Amino acid sequence: MADMRMVVMGAGGRMGRALIKAITETPGLKVCAALEREGAATLGKDAGELAGVGALGVPVTDDALKAVVEADGIVDFTAPAATIAMVALAAQARIPHIIGTTGLEEADLAKIAAAARHAPIVRSGNMSLGVNLLAVLVQKAAAALGPDWDIEVLEMHHRKKVDAPSGTALLLGEAAARGRKIALAEHSVRARDGITGERRAGDIGFATLRGGSVIGEHSVFFAGSGERIMLSHHAEDRSLFANGAVKAALWARGRKPGLYSMLDVLGLND
Repeated sequence: MADMRMVVMGAGGRMGRALIKAITETPGLKVCAALEREGAATLGKDAGELAGVGALGVPVTDDALKAVVEADGIVDFTAPAATIAMVALAAQARIPHIIGTTGLEEADLAKIAAAARHAPIVRSGNMSLGVNLLAVLVQKAAAALGPDWDIEVLEMHHRKKVDAPSGTALLLGEAAARGRKIALAEHSVRARDGITGERRAGDIGFATLRGGSVIGEHSVFFAGSGERIMLSHHAEDRSLFANGAVKAALWARGRKPGLYSMLDVLGLND
C-alpha cells in the first residue's frame, strides 16, 4: 500500500514541527502538505527543515484546499476556527481528520459531529497512551468509590497556553462523570473565589496553573473521609502527543465515517 499522504496544520508551531518529525519517522506515512495561517513568517519555508529532519521538498503554504485535494489524511493541533474550517474540507474529501485542538465550544463540537457523518474523525483532548489509560482508571475509580468521594482535577501548562481548563483536564473530568453516570456540564466547578460556601456533593472541581515551559501535568484527586487517592500524568516531551496522532492516522485509514476517540484507537473503549 502506498504511503498515507498527510497534511500537517500549524506546521510552523511547536506541535506542528513535532508532527512533521513523527510522520517522517513513521513507516507508511509521509508529509504531503504543511499549512500555516495567512501571513505567517514560515510560509514558503521547507517543512522538513523547520522540523529539523532535513529538506522534504514540501513548502509551508496557506492553500488548504489544494493541500486537502492531494492528501489521504490531516493532523491538526491548531485553534478552533482553523480546525472547524478544515473539518469541512476533510468531510468533502472523505479523508481522516485527526484533531488534537482544544478550546472547542459546543457549536464547534456539533460541526465536527456533522462532518463525521462523511469522514472518519479522531478527536481527543490528549493523544498520549498514558493520558488515555489514566482516563480509563479515573472512570473506574469514580464508579467504584461512589458519590461520597470528592473529585478534583488539577492541571498545569506553560505560560503561552490560551485555553483553560486544558483539553486533557476536561477529558479526565468527562471520564469521572461517566464513571458516576452524571453529566459533567451539570456538576463542573471551574473557579472558586471569595465566600463560596460548602462544597456541593457530587461536584467535579477544576483548578488551573500556568507558568514557565511546563508541557502538561494533570492529577485527579479522589478525597474521601480520612483518605485520599491521586492519579497523575506528567508529559515530558511533545513527541508523545505527535506519536499518538500518527498512530491515530494509520488506524483511521480506510475506516468508515464516524467520530472516534483515542480510546478507540488504543482499544480501551470497552
